[in-house]
Amino acid sequence: MRARDLAAPYPTVGLSTSALDAARQLADANLPGLIVVDAAGRPSTILPGTQVLRLAVPKYCQENVALARVIDEAHADEFLRDLADRTVAECLPKPERELAIVGPDATVLEIAALMARTRSPLVAVVDGHTTLGAVTLDALLDRMLAS
Repeated sequence: MRARDLAAPYPTVGLSTSALDAARQLADANLPGLIVVDAAGRPSTILPGTQVLRLAVPKYCQENVALARVIDEAHADEFLRDLADRTVAECLPKPERELAIVGPDATVLEIAALMARTRSPLVAVVDGHTTLGAVTLDALLDRMLAS
């Protein structure tokens, strides 16, 4: 089975998309991440949902769980709303790592290796300048476990 056989339609966002809008897309569709496209609509990287959280949660709470524990729920919800003033570009990890993008002929093992290497829960499947869709970790594991 090849990437083209596993690829399913998948939502995209641009670099200038609001991080809050990206978070809403992730939550509304229960997605592990989003495909980020450039101005020409070509995939440029993958935005894992964890990177959106990383931007929303203050560093002091990430580094010290005891500090996170003392903030009440009402104030914790405010952190997520602060994403409205930020963009997808700000959520991307730095430095840019290997892109989680494969061609339509990539094998299941190639996709799995790329996911593991890039720590990405999804891989975009691209044929030239056309995005065919994406393979999620869930779809990949279903395929691998069915064998």
